[in-house]
Amino acid sequence: MILVSLWLIMDRKGATSMNPTREEYWQFSLPEKLLFYACALASVGYMGWQIWARVQLWLQGRPTGEVRQGRQYWMPTRAGVERWAKKVWTYILLQKKVRSSRPKTGAPMHLMMFYGFFALFIATTLLGINTYSPIKFHQGAYYLAYEVIFDTLGLLLLFGLVWAVARRGTTKEPISKDNVDMLVLWLLLLITVNGYLLEAARIAINPQSQKGWDSVSWVGFALAKPLSGLAGNVIAYKAFWWFHAVCVFAFFILIPRLRLRHIVLAIFSAAGSPDTPMGKLRTIPMEEVEQTEQIGVKLAKDYSRWHLMSLDACMECGRCTEVCPANAVGKILNPKKIVQDLRGAMATGAEVVPSLDPEALWQCTTCNACVEACPVLIRHVDIIVDARRNIVSEGGLSGSGALVLRQTASTGNAWGTSGNREDWMQGLDIPLARTTSEFEYLFWVGCAGATDPGAIKTTKAVADLLKTAGVSFACLGNEEACTGDPARRLGEEFLFQEKAMENVSAFERYGVKKIVTACPHCFNSLKNEYGDFDAKIEVFHHTQLLQSLVSKGKLLAAKPERGSVVMHDPCYLGRVNEESEAPRALVEGMVNPEFHSQKTRCCGAGGGRMWMEEPLTERPSNARVEQLLATGAKTVALGCPFCKIMLDASVKQVTDEEINLVDLAEMLQAANSKSPVS
Repeated sequence: MILVSLWLIMDRKGATSMNPTREEYWQFSLPEKLLFYACALASVGYMGWQIWARVQLWLQGRPTGEVRQGRQYWMPTRAGVERWAKKVWTYILLQKKVRSSRPKTGAPMHLMMFYGFFALFIATTLLGINTYSPIKFHQGAYYLAYEVIFDTLGLLLLFGLVWAVARRGTTKEPISKDNVDMLVLWLLLLITVNGYLLEAARIAINPQSQKGWDSVSWVGFALAKPLSGLAGNVIAYKAFWWFHAVCVFAFFILIPRLRLRHIVLAIFSAAGSPDTPMGKLRTIPMEEVEQTEQIGVKLAKDYSRWHLMSLDACMECGRCTEVCPANAVGKILNPKKIVQDLRGAMATGAEVVPSLDPEALWQCTTCNACVEACPVLIRHVDIIVDARRNIVSEGGLSGSGALVLRQTASTGNAWGTSGNREDWMQGLDIPLARTTSEFEYLFWVGCAGATDPGAIKTTKAVADLLKTAGVSFACLGNEEACTGDPARRLGEEFLFQEKAMENVSAFERYGVKKIVTACPHCFNSLKNEYGDFDAKIEVFHHTQLLQSLVSKGKLLAAKPERGSVVMHDPCYLGRVNEESEAPRALVEGMVNPEFHSQKTRCCGAGGGRMWMEEPLTERPSNARVEQLLATGAKTVALGCPFCKIMLDASVKQVTDEEINLVDLAEMLQAANSKSPVS
């Protein structure tokens, strides 16, 4: 339609024998062109040299995947190209992560800047192809469409930059506010404004033979009117042109030196990001320990090459810090600073742990909120846990954190009790794997489910519901050991591996193919990490299996008064494993807090923090309780024993009202039984 309209404009102007276009390098001599090419080559070359210097730092890191030799190292496979293209499309072109946070401030501002910049990049590329290739297409209706489309899209960049400059001095969001960053914004704004002024100068000084042709460049055409006195002034036009070129050269030179580098590096960070699930940590082979004589990372080069590259891709937008539960309650952990400090250690060769501050490292709950929020897909939790591994291997963990590791190692239970995993079964006729010839599901109870009184209530409810629905299941009882999740996330990698191999051996012994568990932490380890130990199992969170049973009519959904129940999504279910629909299918009419599903807020129990002491004023669970109660609901629906323990302690601090903390299984049990198990 646009092209047809533009052709009609041409016909009305009587231009059927003339093609609208414009001359590139108008009135430029050969020496002037050569000077431009030399400056452009120098600035782009210097930019490339700076990036290559950073590449050398990345290449010190540990290779990921197969390492091919020679030229093949740099040549991607077809599968690799397809995978990279999908990620670039999702995270760069569609800006998935940016769109998902700060919907009224940072997101629209950044989207305007990105799509405006991208549009002008396309415009420049098309113009370059026309100028330097034998194919000449920058004329006629295409030219007119080009001018009106990109003149309009350029305003996105202009408005986005103005918004960014105005916002930087007023926002409370943890964005970078360095003076240098402000100067860069002004440089980009100057380039954008001068681009329009250059267009206006061209129209004023060298107008097209047909007035309608210049009017399609409507922004420049409007600005050309005040410049009408420059008609025929070639020197003035060249002044605008060279000023624009110098600003662009400066932009190229500055890209690798400032956080502007994310314009380039975010593409590579997103494209090369690991395909491993968010909840999966790297398994360290014993051969690596024997070769390196260390566990975890001591120097930045011990991280993978992709992890090191992702540090340089950081936008310093502060989204990771904004969602960090530890930082939100006043702790010193700052995920953005972790990235910045590690980037500094990469450049200087300093040891990682002293560079990152050990106290901050132990405050992380490994909830992955930072990872979920990061626009360039940095894996902050990988970075922190690998540093913890080195601390633990060198005996640097003490106090309650070290105690839980000793308890897990000696008793197979993070709570330190042994031989009691069958106590909750008394009088309930719970089938055990060792005495049951065939069963479909192994009901994985977990340490909390067999030890904590509140969690035991949930365990009994799940077992009762499975029986009611006629599901064939069995438990391991005292043959079940801790999955090792707390140990792994505290940094004791080989204690985790020991427990994983012990449990996988039990699975093989009883032919286990399907597992259901009420603990999201166990669910995550079994589902995402046990595959490294040859576990061939299908794993379900109890809400997923119960949802299936409700949908088949074998169980009834709970129907409390609408709005009386608020759903708290556990981090390792809603965010890490992206399951938020199944819990909501079990109880009708639940309300959501401000932060829910993948954007849920942490209770503070993950990463081994459940067993570590902290001041009452620095509990993430207090902040979460306030968010949940802000909905007006008096019952909080849960799907995690850790969350239940942490929120129960905080409810008593936050309010004097009677608030019920109930697992979804307990609510479903009440809806399906006149006499729920106590």
